Amino acid sequence: MSGQRAERVAQQIKRELSDLIRRGLKDPRIGGLISVTEVECTSDCRSVRVFISVFGEEEQRQNTLKALNEEVGYIRGELGRRLQLRYAPEMTIKLDDSLERGSKVSDLLGKISRGEV
Repeated sequence: MSGQRAERVAQQIKRELSDLIRRGLKDPRIGGLISVTEVECTSDCRSVRVFISVFGEEEQRQNTLKALNEEVGYIRGELGRRLQLRYAPEMTIKLDDSLERGSKVSDLLGKISRGEV
């Protein structure tokens, strides 16, 4: 039962956090195309790990991650309010480069199929 709740809360956090990043955070360091790729929630919903992907230059990726981690207190409060949770979960935000790696693999496969490699 608690596993289903944790999964449901993780999906709600993913949806609300995506909206919050898109509309609510006005930090100029947040840039590039940002996607919340995964949210892992503990069974008691007291802590979450958020994985984000940022398409852009490496400096832009690092600046976005730094800005989001500095805003984590505000983000927690907003998520707690929006989701009406008794406890706003502790949050860690990490970069997920799997989409970028997938794009590179796709480009490489395209080159191979065209005979460029």
